[in-house]
Amino acid sequence: MVAIPSRHKSLALLAAVLIAQLLLLAVQIKRDSRGRLIRVWAVTAVSPFERSGAWGLGKIGGVWNHYFALTSTSRENEALRVENDSLKLTISQLQSKAAEADRLSALLNFRHSQTKVPMVTARVIGASAGTASRIVEIDRGERDGIRRNLAVITPDGAVGKVIEVYRDTAQVLLLTDKEGGVGAMLVESRIQGPVGGTGEPLLTMKYVATDDKVNVGEKVVTSGMDKIFPRDIPVGTVQEVKPGNPFKQIWLRPAARLERLEEVIILLTQESVDFTKESETPATPASTSSTATNPANASAPTAPAVNGEKP
Repeated sequence: MVAIPSRHKSLALLAAVLIAQLLLLAVQIKRDSRGRLIRVWAVTAVSPFERSGAWGLGKIGGVWNHYFALTSTSRENEALRVENDSLKLTISQLQSKAAEADRLSALLNFRHSQTKVPMVTARVIGASAGTASRIVEIDRGERDGIRRNLAVITPDGAVGKVIEVYRDTAQVLLLTDKEGGVGAMLVESRIQGPVGGTGEPLLTMKYVATDDKVNVGEKVVTSGMDKIFPRDIPVGTVQEVKPGNPFKQIWLRPAARLERLEEVIILLTQESVDFTKESETPATPASTSSTATNPANASAPTAPAVNGEKP
């Protein structure tokens, strides 16, 4: 063992004595109200470690709590999303049922207003897959009295004609088909011309002379000359007119919504069907004159209201 020189022993002893005196003084001396000096030293030495530990534990606790909060929020969001999707589906179903109820109510009112005209209502159950072909299938057939070349309409206007009949179903060729068509005339001028389809949503009216006056917005109705449709069934409204040689180019917007058919009416005869809102426009002045001449007939112009239509 290496011996320590006596001089060094004296220095070590002196240092130990000085440290002991300092500690004793620190224990005895007080610094204002903060307690003894040794306590101040101890607190000062330990405080940085305490602050670091508290900061670390706070961060760890915050991350832990945040994780569980996010997990709970995520579960709540998923539950709300599922509930929202379910409510959207319910609303869509209710809107669909409400729209169907409105359509069926319109069909029922139309039938009640045409009690003297034999007709059959049918539901559209299929449609042609081709882009140019406009054929729909209905759930009525031979056993319901359906036969070929019967007129098919809706409360809005002409739809097409029956082209094929089976026991329980039938096929209807729409006016918008390239092979479809109907004899028609302009309501105001009573100019006649066939209306046919092009495979597109609009119809065309043919063989109207360039000199004949045709206005955009003018109504077009059936003429009855095709021996399929009765007279005065709405066909469409003039949407565009262009001059041509020797005939005008006329495009119509169909009166019936042919792109969204769900229920239709098949007319079993060619008896006249009352579409008052279309057919009485030219007769309004005469009705007014009659009312003014004979007050006793004041209710005459509103007679079509019995059939559920407004003049």
